[in-house]
Amino acid sequence: MSLASWFRWNEPPNRISQRNPTEMVAETLMMELSWQTKQAEKQQRERENEYRKIKTGVDYGWLVSYPKQSYDISPGERLQLEDMCAKIPPSYCGPVILRFRQLVAEYEPEVQEVSRLFRSVLQEAAEKIKEEEEAKKLARQWNTKNKTSLSLTTFKSRSRISPFISDIKTISEDVERGTQPTRRVWSMPEFRNTK
Repeated sequence: MSLASWFRWNEPPNRISQRNPTEMVAETLMMELSWQTKQAEKQQRERENEYRKIKTGVDYGWLVSYPKQSYDISPGERLQLEDMCAKIPPSYCGPVILRFRQLVAEYEPEVQEVSRLFRSVLQEAAEKIKEEEEAKKLARQWNTKNKTSLSLTTFKSRSRISPFISDIKTISEDVERGTQPTRRVWSMPEFRNTK
């Protein structure tokens, strides 16, 4: 029996990752982008081979050796995309990836178009997040307004206002007496002149 098994010095620490969830989301989304870029590049090569095969009538695909990855996103664009990915909350990571995969499968973009498609999906998600935050904010405001207005409803319900009873005679009142009252929409209250 060795001493190393007693002291456990050689074992890696078993603790939860110290990384921030936003970093993990950004890394996951960027990995998805690089994978989709590689797939688009592979499909583009296959299309070119098929075109060459149809054009020449001969398959020289076994002679061609391709580089591992010839297309790469510019560093400035990569930083912008990473910044956009960092703004996506963890709960939206899965839906963003699914939407991106759906659009890639639907449009079958060229390699250069994959990053633009990814950017559009991130912008769409950011707009949706912003709309949901605004809706939550309005709901909170509505709930706080309702709490304060409910205390005033008993006071408001005791006082009745009749808009058509007045002591001032007007010309329009004489004109209205000659016509039949029109029916109102159900959502509107119906006021009748009670004299």
